[in-house]
Amino acid sequence: MKRGKKYVEAAKTINRGNLYEKAEAIELVKKTAVAKFDETIEAHIRTGCDGRHADQQIRGAVVLPHGTGKKVRILVFAKGAKAEEAQAAGADYVGAEELIPRIQNEGWFEFDVVVATPDMMGVVGRLGRVLGPKGLMPNPKAGTVTMDVAKAIADIKAGKIEYRLDKTNIIHVPIGKASFTEEQLADNFQTLIDAIIKAKPSAVKGQYLRSVTLTATMGPGVKINPAKLV
Repeated sequence: MKRGKKYVEAAKTINRGNLYEKAEAIELVKKTAVAKFDETIEAHIRTGCDGRHADQQIRGAVVLPHGTGKKVRILVFAKGAKAEEAQAAGADYVGAEELIPRIQNEGWFEFDVVVATPDMMGVVGRLGRVLGPKGLMPNPKAGTVTMDVAKAIADIKAGKIEYRLDKTNIIHVPIGKASFTEEQLADNFQTLIDAIIKAKPSAVKGQYLRSVTLTATMGPGVKINPAKLV
């Protein structure tokens, strides 16, 4: 894969074989975010879990103290008083069955997070095939299936992010923007790591955090020493 000149120059500042301390890694990842837009800083955490086993799955959510720097569009499936509550709380879209054909047939995905009241999960379940692969299916563990829709919306807008294992047992999550200060990124990163360590399944044996890498959208990866995080 051919890399651009800026990427190549940025990559020279990073020793690929080195495992950096958290503060140094954050400083480096900010320095290597040289694109013309405000790049997202992401954490990629390879775990010792085997996600094929139900007792080694990880899925949850955490509110980052400084948010993600991204405006999140929220769709809420609710009816009656709960729909009114969602609108009052600042949901971008609120609806019920009438949204099914719009999403299924018209390919409407102008939203980043889906929240649903428990009584609406029968309706939302019909969208499993289209929402599931995009990681948009509401889930009680992530706090997106709830009767307290106002709190769910407030948390998401405040910087709540969901984390889960992908098929290769890696967790990928945004921890902020390149424009954030090093302190803000460090706070967000530590909050995420603490949540993932707390979520460690008891069935996992051996090293839990196998590798931790920070990267900007267009930048090279910076590896953090996982042993120093536990």
